[in-house]
Amino acid sequence: MELVTVALASLLAGFVDAVVGGGGLVLVPALFSVFPTAPPATLFGTNKGGAVWGTAWATLQYARRVTLPWHALAPAAAAALLGSFVGAWTVTLVSAGGLRRSLPFILLGVLLYTLAKKDMGRHHAPRYSGRAEAWVASGIGLLIGFYDGFFGPGTGSFFVFLFVRLLGFDFLHASASAKLLNTATNCAALLLFALKGHVWWQIAAVMAVTNVLGSLIGTRMALARGAGFVRGMFVLVVSALILKTGWDAFLR
Repeated sequence: MELVTVALASLLAGFVDAVVGGGGLVLVPALFSVFPTAPPATLFGTNKGGAVWGTAWATLQYARRVTLPWHALAPAAAAALLGSFVGAWTVTLVSAGGLRRSLPFILLGVLLYTLAKKDMGRHHAPRYSGRAEAWVASGIGLLIGFYDGFFGPGTGSFFVFLFVRLLGFDFLHASASAKLLNTATNCAALLLFALKGHVWWQIAAVMAVTNVLGSLIGTRMALARGAGFVRGMFVLVVSALILKTGWDAFLR
């Protein structure tokens, strides 16, 4: 029954992650609920072991249907990978407590800005090209990659928001681009957890199968319904993140 529960949670997480990111909102609490006595690092590592496959699958599906600026995304993914490693190393030296308390307010700012700019992300109109686009994308990758390694909640949503706001992508192209960078940061985190022995591979394998299935469903819905659907999901996920991070920071 425990395995069935986390498998179903992974299915839903794969769907959410494929559309706009934020699958950890579903899967991480499910793992903590089902395995309350397990070491947190092991649950986080197992989460990455299952979720990285759905994110990678979504990247491949989007790449087949959406034209992506690979000249910018390839170096951005490398920067995100580097940033994630540096962030994970930094968290061993300093506390993330200040960021934990400020995160709900940062996310609230993102949500209010998105709601105020009703046309933001509805039309795909890239602001840069060539090397300029690669530099801006790499800056986003390095910054949010560092954040993912250092703390983590909302990484996918931050990638999407910055691709829309800074690069002029619509929400569909931003989500598709974010998947590649999120795959890089997830791989970095998974490698670190695996080297420390904090992954239950047998559970992660089952979760991976259902996560890919959820990812397939989510990707197809996003491609079929377009940027407006992804924007709506973005608002829902960021709203949920505000509640979750606010609870963790001030009420837990």
